[in-house]
Order: sequence, then C-alpha cells, then structure tokens
Amino acid sequence: MAKAKADKPGKNPDRKAEEKQGRLRQIALVYKLSKETDPRLGLILLGVFAATAALAFVVLFFLLPGGWVFDIVPAVLLGLLAAMIVFGRRAQRAQYRQIEGRPGAAAAALNQLRRGWKVDPAIAFNKSQDLVHRVVGPPGIVLVGEGSPARLKALLASERRRHERVVADTPIHEVLSGDAPGAVPVPKLTRHVTKLGRSIKPAEMTDVLQRLKALDARRSPVPIPKGPVPTSLKGARQNMRGR
Repeated sequence: MAKAKADKPGKNPDRKAEEKQGRLRQIALVYKLSKETDPRLGLILLGVFAATAALAFVVLFFLLPGGWVFDIVPAVLLGLLAAMIVFGRRAQRAQYRQIEGRPGAAAAALNQLRRGWKVDPAIAFNKSQDLVHRVVGPPGIVLVGEGSPARLKALLASERRRHERVVADTPIHEVLSGDAPGAVPVPKLTRHVTKLGRSIKPAEMTDVLQRLKALDARRSPVPIPKGPVPTSLKGARQNMRGR
C-alpha cells in the first residue's frame, strides 16, 4: 500500500526532478533552434530582462519602503517573466519561418487551435500541390486554401458545393493563406480564423462533424502530394534539427 502511494506521480520527488530537467532541456533546445533564425534573440532577451527588472526595482523602491534588498527579488522575477513572454513569442515566430512557403504550412498553424476546433488537413489538393484544409469550430466550416490563388478559386468552389450538399444550414467561410494580396499570412492565420464569429453551438458542431464524416467516407482515394507536408509545429522543430 505504501509502495503504491510512493509510485504516484504527485508523490515521487525523483519524477518531479526528471520532469523539471526535461522542461529545462526543452527550453534550451527551443532557444538553440530559435536563435538559428533569430540571431539577436539572446541580446533581446537580456535587454528585456534588464529593462523590466530595473524599472520594477525603481517602482518598488519608492512604493514599498523597507530597504532595497527586499525589492531585488520581485524585480528579478518580473524581469524573468517579461523575458520568458518575449522568448515564447519570438520562438513561435521562428517556428513559423521554418514552415512558411512549404506545402502544409497552413495546416501546421491551424493545428495550434485549442479545444472546440476540429482541423482536417489536405481534404483536397491538385497536382500543383495547392491544398484545401478544413476547420470546424464556432464560426461553422472554414475552408482554408494555400497555394496559387488562381488555381485555388476552382478548388475552393468545388469543396464549398460538396459541403453545402450535406450541411446547407451551416455557414461556410473561405480563407486564402499565404503572402498573395488578400491572403492571410501563416503566422496570423489562427487569429483570423478565431475572429470569424460564433455561428454554431457545441451540440450543433457534433451533428456537423457526423455529416462531414459521411461526406469524407464517400471521397475517392487520392495520392498524397509529393514533398514534406508539415502538419504541426512539432514537425517543424524536428525538421529544424535535421530529422
């Protein structure tokens, strides 16, 4: 009985230490990979830490009397917090740079959507590797195309008609991803999709997903487009490591 309690994750100090070391190694790896595409990352983080810590120290020194020694610790912690926030944002940008311009970059970005969203990458594509991804969420159905806008026009129109046959009452949005005029850049894609509004409720989404499952079952098998297709930012990090 005592042994069973000792094996619980929350009661095992060795496991906690291993998890902490694993997180530190992960942070170090992300920093190393991010610096390859962002050479000034170290200097920027150091500057953010120093500026935030100095400003926090000055404010605390005048607002909380009691000696400068007691103001150093919270100032350092605030500096570290600000540096970590900036590090997270710049690391994400570095990951996006690794996948931009590659087939499937939009799918990798869309997979960052949280619970309440269903992403189906590459539901349609052509020989030129123009892709259409599908997202189902609060706005309804979002068809995201990446590739040549001219070729995607017909591909998106075909997918819209196919979806309207089974979910006629569900709003269907079309979004172009990329750097072309009128398209949404990959780093801004998830934010753009989440701002399309709220048109269906969770219960309605369940019915929509069932209808789409039946629609996908009727699709004829098609060959996978050639070339690497990153469907997650995790895959992009592996590619950055040369795997």
